[in-house]
Amino acid sequence: MALLDFFLSRNKPTANIAKERLQIIVAEHRRHYCEPQYLPHLKRDILSVICKYIQINPDMLKVQFEQKGDDISVLELNITLPEIGEDDK
Repeated sequence: MALLDFFLSRNKPTANIAKERLQIIVAEHRRHYCEPQYLPHLKRDILSVICKYIQINPDMLKVQFEQKGDDISVLELNITLPEIGEDDK
């Protein structure tokens, strides 16, 4: 019977779906709760410094903060730089 259940798609109970969705919401909330208050200002300042040298959109800069323990914090910057054309060299 288990083989038959494998091939027949059975819907998950709604309680399990709701539990999974709630876990995602709580994890996302915790991620934002742990971020320091200065993070948006830091992102704006980093973006303004980069724009002095190369023009990028604000969406091209991703800043993430992660707390690894009581005494370790990680700040990750991901910057998507535009393609360099012949005119830019």
